[in-house]
Amino acid sequence: MRVILTENLEGVGKRGDVINVRDGYGRNYLIPKGFAVLATDGNLKRLEHLIKEREKKRDRIKKHSEEIKKLLEEKEITVFKKIGKDGKLFGSVTQKDIAEAMEKALKVSIDKRNIHIHEPIKTEGLHMVEVDLGQGIKAEVKIAVEKKK
Repeated sequence: MRVILTENLEGVGKRGDVINVRDGYGRNYLIPKGFAVLATDGNLKRLEHLIKEREKKRDRIKKHSEEIKKLLEEKEITVFKKIGKDGKLFGSVTQKDIAEAMEKALKVSIDKRNIHIHEPIKTEGLHMVEVDLGQGIKAEVKIAVEKKK
């Protein structure tokens, strides 16, 4: 019996896979539990359509990420912090500070967990951080740390 998996099943296959199973296993377990549907012509066409839609969505997301990357790399993000007389910060610039500055300056919402600071930012001036935008796209962003007025 040929079935299309609707769920990821360990040892059986991943969602969307078309597999051959024994009739009893498919009829008595997979189909009633909702883990699979019969691989009829209509269901196979529906599966092809879903795969094409997912690819289109993935392409749209990748294109959007590329646009955000271009925007982030063109601009310089300014973070205002309290700075001592010797040019050192009280504390350091965090991912949260950078995410809030990006939201304010560029109207782009970036999750703070996607911002990677290579070494702690504890001095005034220009620093580089990496932002992971998903889909394997990473942007190098310039962060300017200035004295809070």
